[in-house]
Amino acid sequence: MITKAIILVVVDPGSWEVLVPRVFIAVDIDDPVIVGRLASIRDTVAQSGVPMKVVETENFHITLRFIGEVDDRAVESIKEALARIEFEEFDIEIRGVGAFPAPERPRVVWVGVGRGGDRLGVIRSQVEGSLRSMGFRPERQEFHPHITIARIKGSRGLPALVRMIRDMADVEVGVFRVRSIRLKKSTLTRSGPIYETLAEVRPLGRR
Repeated sequence: MITKAIILVVVDPGSWEVLVPRVFIAVDIDDPVIVGRLASIRDTVAQSGVPMKVVETENFHITLRFIGEVDDRAVESIKEALARIEFEEFDIEIRGVGAFPAPERPRVVWVGVGRGGDRLGVIRSQVEGSLRSMGFRPERQEFHPHITIARIKGSRGLPALVRMIRDMADVEVGVFRVRSIRLKKSTLTRSGPIYETLAEVRPLGRR
């Protein structure tokens, strides 16, 4: 049985904050050159003047599967399932700025994946199959590999942001080598999420 966990932590006298650990499976973007280029794009987007929460440089990643709140026993089972995922090292092309639900109505601004995205999809399918066998409900959203760089919090100045997204629709960021997938824990706090790696799976031949 999969159960949820909620942790209550005192952050200052007379004030309570709920910290809810959630887990997800991802490819961390940790190449310094790629990270620097993503940060530059993020900073350009932030200059649009639209109210937004930008993603911290150290938190750039591609989510393969968001899982949610689970207990420690489920986490251990997920780790065991991930250890059976098979893949080789491969390159992905990171390029193009876009937005969900649409560039004209941006709520989440991201940088996309071109060449190599299908290979991420193969890993994602393995992950999905493992989670289903453990009793997790299938994720219904179509897999669209991307790196979130900002979340929009208001509509002031939105036309300027829309123009930026269109202008950078084909921007080339670079090629990133996928060398591992990770089980991550995200703890939501008032200042933003805190990420922690719980497990890492490397390609065949490097384990």
